[in-house]
Amino acid sequence: MSEHYENFPVASLLCPPRLRPPITAIYNFARTADDIADEGDLSPDERLTQLKAYRADLRAVARNGRVSTRWPAVFGALAVAMRDFSLPEPLLAALLSAFTQDIEKTRDGTDYIDRAALLDYCSRSANPIGRLMLHLYDIDDATALVQSDAICTSLQLINFWQDPSVDLPRGRFYFPLADCKTFRIKPGKLKSLGTDSATAPPKSALNLIAAEVEWARELMAQGAPLVHRVPGRMGWELRLVVQGGLRILDKIEALGFDTLRHRPTVGATDAPLLAWRALRM
Repeated sequence: MSEHYENFPVASLLCPPRLRPPITAIYNFARTADDIADEGDLSPDERLTQLKAYRADLRAVARNGRVSTRWPAVFGALAVAMRDFSLPEPLLAALLSAFTQDIEKTRDGTDYIDRAALLDYCSRSANPIGRLMLHLYDIDDATALVQSDAICTSLQLINFWQDPSVDLPRGRFYFPLADCKTFRIKPGKLKSLGTDSATAPPKSALNLIAAEVEWARELMAQGAPLVHRVPGRMGWELRLVVQGGLRILDKIEALGFDTLRHRPTVGATDAPLLAWRALRM
């Protein structure tokens, strides 16, 4: 099993016991779909076929129909969660749409034209998770939804700017072409740098990453007030998620924005600082 970067809470001890089963079900649904899209030796067409079957099982569960026997652990628990907590099928389906897009873009070598195109992807790859969490807490006002989307999009972007040394060798390119043009760095140059850990990136590439980091930081600041709306232990979980994302941005900055050669992570040694920052929010 590969290591995964998580951009949402995974039923930790801070999560109320009542909500651990549905959160775990959502996590397992998303993680299994991500593994179909990204792990193993399947061809792109085989991955797309599996995701199509996965989507059919989601549709069947949502309609109390018969599912296949391919992912019983995933859809058995998800069926209970959808029944007991009325989880919206469109939010779950949006995740699968994003995974499908990832496969197709990697297969076809197509890039994101501008930030709007990347935000559209994030609206399906990340934002549904936050909205599902708010759904479990019966929080559905417009302000909370906008703040949740800002946090989740920020976390997805942080993942992108943290991981070019991992993504680029795998054919995944998330830097918007319009931003590359602004900073006068050709996408092909970035892609080659991402597969060459011995070559120091030019200043233009570092400036591009710095601008993307600032974008992610601004979005997190827009969403952060949501931590005061989510009650109890889950609110503290969200504080730690926000601070974890910001800590990654701090580490990217400390590297001089050179994530083309280095991948910063948050570990146990960061826990005291994260707890202190979460307390002060």
